[in-house]
Amino acid sequence: MREPVRAATTVVAAALLFAATACSGGGRGAVGPPEVTFEAAGTSVVARPTQLCDVSVQDCTADPDAAVVLRVTPGEPVRITVPETIGETPWLVVFGYRTASGEKANARSDLFAADERTEYTLTTPAADDQLETVEVQQLGGTFVPSTDGVDFPTRGTWVLSIDDR
Repeated sequence: MREPVRAATTVVAAALLFAATACSGGGRGAVGPPEVTFEAAGTSVVARPTQLCDVSVQDCTADPDAAVVLRVTPGEPVRITVPETIGETPWLVVFGYRTASGEKANARSDLFAADERTEYTLTTPAADDQLETVEVQQLGGTFVPSTDGVDFPTRGTWVLSIDDR
């Protein structure tokens, strides 16, 4: 009589282990593409990748509808949070902004090394600059020789468009 109880206990334990693994989002076992959170003034949006490639940047998928929109006033910082699957690789933030005089400019953050961080607060160079676009770029595991040395191709991109009404 004890054998069925032991078998039932094993089945229940296996089911609980499977459920715990399946429900633990964000880690290495997460299902689906990684998502990036952008937050400003207490409002946040979650972006899927607009482009995502394998580590060698050979097999890629694109989703132009994955870009998100967030209202950001001039000079307001944007907090960016990436999951571990991005933070464990080199990544950076590229952004476009408009100066108070209306001049358009582009800039980028420092390159974050693998396992260095999963959060970054983006601020514009001047307090009255207006952000227009923000893009998180995850670098691939390959490199491409260039005239300036070596370039690392972008493996994934997550895009935020700014609502500046």
